Amino acid sequence: MLIASYNPKQNGDILVVVLDETTGEQNVEYKDDVVIMSDKDSGKILGYNFLNASHILPNLSNMNGQIKLTSNDVDLLNSFLKKQSLSANIELDNDPKFVVGYVNKISEHPKSDHLKITETTVDDGKTLQIVSGSPNMQADIKVVVAKVGAMMPDGLIIWPGELKGEESNGMICSGRELHLPNAPQKPGALILPDNYEVGTKFDFDKAATLFDK
Repeated sequence: MLIASYNPKQNGDILVVVLDETTGEQNVEYKDDVVIMSDKDSGKILGYNFLNASHILPNLSNMNGQIKLTSNDVDLLNSFLKKQSLSANIELDNDPKFVVGYVNKISEHPKSDHLKITETTVDDGKTLQIVSGSPNMQADIKVVVAKVGAMMPDGLIIWPGELKGEESNGMICSGRELHLPNAPQKPGALILPDNYEVGTKFDFDKAATLFDK
């Protein structure tokens, strides 16, 4: 997993790199221009904050929000870590995190009268169990799935979890949650037209006209 974000107006010249979910207590270590976050029990590196990040990646100067790191960016970050005598463990992640999914079937949640348990096909024919509270949830629809490791436009990171005791691996999104232009500002899964192909990467640019009047 590799999630990177950069918000110079709010955080200054800091690149936040997330490698794994924080599930327990963590250690925070400062070394020159790097902050290292690790799991207190296992010692596993959970992420880094690179200070003065634009000196490492000059292309950041014109960016804001989630950053799609290239293989060259990852090499530069790992080289910087090595110079600090730190483990260079950042790996490129090109797996698409927003994909066109297909809801094969739904069932009632045993502990909720508004949640539905879906079996939803995503890329490579993989089927995920995703719990959804969308009032328009139904079988045989094409939807946008934010897979585990996705960062939503509002900054929320999608992790594996449970909703009222039922496993949920991903999120079926609304147009509002995807920040699509003119999307209704109310709950409800975005049901995609038939010309969207199941298993493909969701194209935000193409979807920008879905709610044109």
